[in-house]
Amino acid sequence: MNSDAEHLNFLRLALIEAEKCEPTPTAFCVGCIMVVRWPDESSTPVVLASGYSRELPGNTHAEANALFKVLKLSIPDLSALLPSPSPDNLESILARVDVYTTLEPCSVRTSGLSPCADALIKANVRRCFIGVGEPDDFVNCDGAQKLKKAGIEVIWINGLEDQCLRAARRGHVKTAT
Repeated sequence: MNSDAEHLNFLRLALIEAEKCEPTPTAFCVGCIMVVRWPDESSTPVVLASGYSRELPGNTHAEANALFKVLKLSIPDLSALLPSPSPDNLESILARVDVYTTLEPCSVRTSGLSPCADALIKANVRRCFIGVGEPDDFVNCDGAQKLKKAGIEVIWINGLEDQCLRAARRGHVKTAT
């Protein structure tokens, strides 16, 4: 099954990750889930990793943290998680990975770290499901466009935009208009 309800469910799991973020007025709180269907599209999806902003040291982002965890998986780890046939290499898994993220992957980092869109492109993930576009609170983001140009399918999930934006802006100071 590859339905709208399934995609919303994975995005809800990403929202749970976003709620784990330590709020800060200078960055977004984002959650990410990485899922694979192995060995083919009709297989039951398996969550490989999750991540949230600032989970790991160094002002890290949700997608980078989840990807870091996936890249640490060994072939025996993957074989234990996935049904037969066992994968031969991590690259074959990454090419089937669906990324679910509450906020559009960043294309610019003011910290000097590599943008999440670049990391997802380098990993050669298959698709990226996005809850809401990144508002221009800090930078102008074109992460979704960057992913598309690199051949990664981008799907905007409808239905949780307000929740994703509220989660992202947790800890931000509201200004009078």
